[in-house]
Amino acid sequence: MQNILVTGGAGFIGSNFVHYMLTHHAQYHLVVYDKLTYAGNLDNLIQIQDDPRYTFIHGDICDRDAIEAAVKQHDIDTIINFAAETHVDRSIMNPDAFIKTSVNGTYTLLEVARSLELERYHQISTDEVYGHIPPGRSSKETDNVAPRSPYAASKASADLLVNAYHVTYGLPVTITRGSNNIGPYQYPEKAVPLFATNAIDNLPLPVYGDGRQMREYQHVRDHCEAIDLVLHRGVIGETYNIGTGVEVENMRMIEILLEALDRPRSLIRHVVDRPGHDRRYSLDIAKITALGWEPDHSPEEAIIATAAWYKENEWWWRKIKSGEFRQYYEAQYGERLRTAAPQ
Repeated sequence: MQNILVTGGAGFIGSNFVHYMLTHHAQYHLVVYDKLTYAGNLDNLIQIQDDPRYTFIHGDICDRDAIEAAVKQHDIDTIINFAAETHVDRSIMNPDAFIKTSVNGTYTLLEVARSLELERYHQISTDEVYGHIPPGRSSKETDNVAPRSPYAASKASADLLVNAYHVTYGLPVTITRGSNNIGPYQYPEKAVPLFATNAIDNLPLPVYGDGRQMREYQHVRDHCEAIDLVLHRGVIGETYNIGTGVEVENMRMIEILLEALDRPRSLIRHVVDRPGHDRRYSLDIAKITALGWEPDHSPEEAIIATAAWYKENEWWWRKIKSGEFRQYYEAQYGERLRTAAPQ
């Protein structure tokens, strides 16, 4: 592994991964390939824009000719696919883009990796492919997938394609399924950056339902470290869960966030829940810890660190929330907030 194509590398997790890899592996050249849709942002990579080990290509992963050209031009031996439409709420509003990117796009990347006989293909997946997990158990990598949203279904479909290319064609693949990531550069439609930036401005926090949904909030840098480990020590053909092993209720996450930002609970608004909202995710992470990995941050530490980053980096998110985001926010939360009662 020497020249790595990082698709979706201008997005949240992808850009953090690029920063991580350039910091920890001086010998690698990382080529970021990104369509720069609303959540792709070159500001995420501004600190490395002059690094000779980094190259940016603007493109769509569904464009096979463009992918092949990039792979050949930069002598790519490894593809790591972060590219995806990621927000469940948006997948409910417009599932078409999710299917195109995660299913058609993944197929295109796999075909290129197969035809050019690349050394490795790695797929970034999510715990949401397992669906709602009842109390008392955690998802293992061998469990059946049971997605309950268009987003989760698109990611589960991509995983199945990746596995099929390994079994059918012998393509050297690995998959990682991460829990809820938080940290720098996360587009503020997601819960933690949305609540953090709203709280900074003393705006209401729209909490779905009773707010007692259970999630494993992990710091994105911990996730990146685990992906790196799988790339170097993971078994070809295997899937690895990456999480914290610690569940947190959304209401508890909000309390930690408000305390870190010195804001009152009166900002909380319980709004109508979204359709098909999974109540609980929980990952069994024994397989990744057996490789020698464990998270550096507890969920509480990750939430506090994330709140601090958004407080210290208003330059990054204010221009985002003044643009396209406003239309999305009104469509998603406007009526919900107008009919919500204060906490």
